[in-house]
Amino acid sequence: MPIINVTVSGKPDTALSSRIAASVSELTAAHLRKDPTITAIVVTYADPEHWFAGGKSLAEQDANSFWLDIKVVDGTNTKQEMAAYLEAIFGRFEQLLGRVHHESYVLVHEVAAAAYGYGGKTQEFRYISGRLKSGD
Repeated sequence: MPIINVTVSGKPDTALSSRIAASVSELTAAHLRKDPTITAIVVTYADPEHWFAGGKSLAEQDANSFWLDIKVVDGTNTKQEMAAYLEAIFGRFEQLLGRVHHESYVLVHEVAAAAYGYGGKTQEFRYISGRLKSGD
């Protein structure tokens, strides 16, 4: 049930946005075990003339970049899973965007289950409700 915000350098491109969303959803399911049917992904674009890395614009460097920001419930993933996720995301964006600047970022926010949810219910509520239904 994560919400994932992805910013990429370049001009808006519907086909690329679809490929990015599919790739991010796939890798998030594979590495972080997040259900793609309740994963939300927003893709935005930033002009490479206005995105700076290492003191120069991406346009000057003839490079692309991305910034992926994901929120997950605290304690649901191991450090190894998150490390593998970051590596896989970077590799996929190199495929999707071409020459990706080394200063491209992924941030996994681990948030409290009581402070995060969707559809008007927190993840803590869903966890407790699930336990009560199962009799555990």
